[in-house]
Amino acid sequence: MMSNSEKILQLIKQGEGLELEFKEARNRLNRDVFETACAFMNRIGGTILVGVSDKGEIKGIDAQHAAQMKKDFVTAINNPQKISPPAYLSVDEIVLEDKLILRIYVPESSQVHRCNGRIYDRNEDSDLDITDHTNRVATLYQRKQAIFSENKVYPFAGLKDLRADLIEKCRKIAGLWIPGHPWPQMSDMELLQSAQLYQTDHETGKSGVTLAGILLLGQDNLILSVLPFHKTDLILRRIDLDRYDDRDIVSTNLIDSYDRILAFVGKHLSDPFYLEGTNRMSLRDTIFREVASNILIHREYMNAFPAKLIIERGQVKTENASKPHGFGVLQPETFTPFPKNPVIAKFFRQIGRADELGSGMRKMMRYGKAYGGADPELIEDDIFKIIVRYPDTMTYPERPAIVKITDQAQVEAQDEAQVEAQVDIDILRACADGPKSSAEIAEFLGHKQLSGNIRRALPKLRQAGLIEYTIPEKPKSRLQKYRLTAKGRLTEL
Repeated sequence: MMSNSEKILQLIKQGEGLELEFKEARNRLNRDVFETACAFMNRIGGTILVGVSDKGEIKGIDAQHAAQMKKDFVTAINNPQKISPPAYLSVDEIVLEDKLILRIYVPESSQVHRCNGRIYDRNEDSDLDITDHTNRVATLYQRKQAIFSENKVYPFAGLKDLRADLIEKCRKIAGLWIPGHPWPQMSDMELLQSAQLYQTDHETGKSGVTLAGILLLGQDNLILSVLPFHKTDLILRRIDLDRYDDRDIVSTNLIDSYDRILAFVGKHLSDPFYLEGTNRMSLRDTIFREVASNILIHREYMNAFPAKLIIERGQVKTENASKPHGFGVLQPETFTPFPKNPVIAKFFRQIGRADELGSGMRKMMRYGKAYGGADPELIEDDIFKIIVRYPDTMTYPERPAIVKITDQAQVEAQDEAQVEAQVDIDILRACADGPKSSAEIAEFLGHKQLSGNIRRALPKLRQAGLIEYTIPEKPKSRLQKYRLTAKGRLTEL
């Protein structure tokens, strides 16, 4: 396994390129380091090595000025007068050949950034000022929105559609979590703009709340109107392996979703005594805090695949839709963090719901084996999966043997029940696309006219409170349609 120093030396041998830039400096940062950071964020990210010449020679920086150089960089990169919108990047000190250099990892951003009012893009091994090239700027904005769906602007959505109490709650938490945080002094709209939750679509010129803003702070009806399939399915499946022992279908904002995920985990998983040094810490909460934030932050929300957290015998599995930047099991020593929804991730960090990019995974891996006896597994694919083991001391009953049905009447009754159950599900799926008349439901199910099963199912589903009339005062109206109720929307289809 290569050390950090060996990895950096290998990078230097490759030379400058699209994702690597050398900056020679001794006691202060050059101005163009910020232009490069801006270009990396606007392109695909990269690494800046300060203290290395253009030719790849390790010159080093003055050790006594290292702390001030790091402070100057972090201050400037967080200053909207320098970088707009501001970024949150960290600087590492690396010793190579007995010389000190600074490494700045710059992830790709979901935003278009400006440095001193100018827009920079990366091309091979140079930074290009494209501010006055209208077509290139428009293409950059379009690419960002295509890659990061969280930036999609909804012009119809404004402050009135968001939860004022939730905005106030986040404002207070940020102020307590980070001393001197600016949100407590901001109005609601200023807070949204500062967090990039209210933006302008540069293709249409219209402004509105973004998808990230709706998911974080929106009222439930707004969230479901934008993403009807939005939900996080929490399932306990230890006794009834064919169905579930407990379940919570969460289809609300991401702040409350996070709390409900941790509450579900706290309800069903033990938290064994654990000391780190002389202090007791909660292994369960430390691990599943990262699991919860991962489910919510690193999800591709335009994909209808429902996120899931399933507590099984001895392990917890999660699944959520993703846009992968690699495939297979992630290895901590070679893992390079990539922000799937950086605006949402940044908001979560402001309110203490997430760690810095990459550090949460390392923390999960560090404590996972102590908690469940095995390292957690993180598997990147179109569906991102996490598997975490937990201490399971329960004794489970044996599953009853399957009894073969030989009586023909029993077989026919069972087949009929299965058909009716499937018809019920198909009707609910039909109505999930919007209100439908009985004829439209039959067409959706592939019938030219109403079948007996559909006729019997419609009143049964209404009585169960899963569907309802669109014109309840006129049950026999020719315009009558059926739609899902709130209860129906929570039914597993």
